[in-house]
Amino acid sequence: MISQVCIACGEKYGIDEIVYSCRKCGDILEIRYDYGLIKEELKKSGWQSLPLSVWRYKDFMPIRNPLNVVSLNEGGTGLYRCRRLGKALGIENLYVKNEGENPTGSFKDRGMTVGVSKALELGIKIVACASTGNTSASLAAYAAKAGLSCIILIPSGGVAFGKLSQAIIYGAKVIQIRGNFDQALKMVVKLSEEHKEIYLLNSINPYRLEGQKTIAFEICDQLNGEPPDRVVVPVGNAGNISAIWKGFTEFNKLGLIKRLPKMVGIQAEGAAPIAKAVKNGKDAIVPIEKPETVASAIRIGAPVSWKKAMKAIKDSGGTAETVTDKEILEAQKLLARYEGLFVEPASASSIAGLKKMLESGEIGKDEVVVCIATGHGLKDPDIVVKMFEKPYEVDAEISSIEKLLGFAFQKT
Repeated sequence: MISQVCIACGEKYGIDEIVYSCRKCGDILEIRYDYGLIKEELKKSGWQSLPLSVWRYKDFMPIRNPLNVVSLNEGGTGLYRCRRLGKALGIENLYVKNEGENPTGSFKDRGMTVGVSKALELGIKIVACASTGNTSASLAAYAAKAGLSCIILIPSGGVAFGKLSQAIIYGAKVIQIRGNFDQALKMVVKLSEEHKEIYLLNSINPYRLEGQKTIAFEICDQLNGEPPDRVVVPVGNAGNISAIWKGFTEFNKLGLIKRLPKMVGIQAEGAAPIAKAVKNGKDAIVPIEKPETVASAIRIGAPVSWKKAMKAIKDSGGTAETVTDKEILEAQKLLARYEGLFVEPASASSIAGLKKMLESGEIGKDEVVVCIATGHGLKDPDIVVKMFEKPYEVDAEISSIEKLLGFAFQKT
């Protein structure tokens, strides 16, 4: 038995009802299962013999007909043991889950394969989202694969060109809103409410998070059934940290892992309503009207899943931290130059947060830590060109190159 359940009042809705928030109290929903039934299905499904991917975990998913599955072979991303970076930071067991290896270059593909598959199951023809970039790229790709029309609202001037170009080439109708992401989200929610043929696929849609929870499943399987001590996650609209925690708790309920990690949410200093609430011991966030950060993917002042995120942090015994743009860019450089992993600035916030918390002693140097790198560096290459070293230019003469490199050759 699968149902959509309000996280506040517990009101239940059918799996095929198109509802984005509770009609009784207005709060957001989550997908709940009968874990006894899942346990029985797992005994006969042979799922552990399948290669790592989102759909290896089909028994944990709310899609009933496998013919509706829309997939681009998402998931199965690398979990990298980062020895050189770990040594530089003073931690022995550091891993990075590189979600930039997904088909459109970010973790959003995990959610979209489930969300768009659900759209097909519901007979939907038009899908829509608001986005700072990665969501738009992912939805546009999966809509194209499924043959659905796609509408995307983005904040004017707030989307990296690497992501915008993806949405355009996949054929989505892209509309720029004169405002920030939070305003774009309000508009797309209103659009889907007034035009029922449009299916909303932001993370307010609980089916999206069902795909994203597979990050937790894969981490456990890649660590041979042992969860890490901590998982450090960049936080923007707050769906991912919530989804990952849900994945760990489901594996725990089913007896597949025996303990749970602590969840750590990292936000940019100029867009940190959740981190500030957690650090100040508050039960609710104060939205930020004009969020600012170089990390465009987490430049969100009113995250829709803040309640789920704060519950994940609290229930796991975790915490949240803020990092400056300077710390984010330094972490992006460290990960690239120590480990050869090129991630976008938002992804690097997890490394920046880990570094800060190791220095303060809040994270122990003997802990096993997984940092989630949410998107590929080529999503936002302009930042690197603007902020890091420029190419050298010399005359087309070997002596000029040697002089630049500081070589002193003895002539024979």
